Amino acid sequence: MTVDKIYLVGFMAAGKTTVARALARRLDWRAEDIDELIEARERRPVADIFARSGEAHFRSVEREILTLLLPMRHTVVATGGGTFADPENRAAILRDGYAVWLDVPFEVVLARTPADGRRPLAADRAQMERLFAARQVAYGYANLRVAVGLAPADEIAERIADSLAM
Repeated sequence: MTVDKIYLVGFMAAGKTTVARALARRLDWRAEDIDELIEARERRPVADIFARSGEAHFRSVEREILTLLLPMRHTVVATGGGTFADPENRAAILRDGYAVWLDVPFEVVLARTPADGRRPLAADRAQMERLFAARQVAYGYANLRVAVGLAPADEIAERIADSLAM
């Protein structure tokens, strides 16, 4: 199988950004992070975008950024936690590249998520747990599922590369 683009999908705090950088180094590709690109374009943090402009605006910008990334090849893309949950985004990702779900247990997500407001959808634990459960269904459409646990990013990147024989 020839893969020239990998999208990392999964819940917030799954390690998508860190693994994307490690995997890109391993493959000698570029790494892109959708949330970082949104923050650069909007010139403000994700939490501020949610607070001042709302989730609908954030999702609209997210879709625009994803569209800009589509022509790129030899790229590992760290998606936002909700990117792949959107059916339109998911279809575009699955047409364009290979989706890898970084599956992390909810307890690990909780331990990794700071309570400082940087993660707007993590403010309410019960709501976050419902969101986690709902998104698991969408993530299940990924081409590959990698159980992450507490493994270091370089090890996860190696497992992904090995599974794709890269």
